Amino acid sequence: MAIVYATEATFADDIKEGTVLVDFYADWCGPCKMIAPVLEQIAAESDAFKIVKLNVDENMAVAQKYGVRAIPTLFVMKNGEVAAQKAGFMPKDALMNWVQTA
Repeated sequence: MAIVYATEATFADDIKEGTVLVDFYADWCGPCKMIAPVLEQIAAESDAFKIVKLNVDENMAVAQKYGVRAIPTLFVMKNGEVAAQKAGFMPKDALMNWVQTA
């Protein structure tokens, strides 16, 4: 499944159905750059959940709405509702397990 790059205008629609892993990131963020290939690998290998990335520098209102204070911050959303959240890098296996058990 391809990674979806959300904006303030599309975010609500992008997260409204099913299980969605949201990555709040910034282009300049080192840990964000570390987790990006992990997310790309998961997207290429699995259709278990949707991955949505949101650039906090370009979409500050959404980041503020969800109280994002550090990046990367990851949210598991289920049918538009927050099920879990964590900040920082996670390896692939830990990330998959976290999303599936959230």
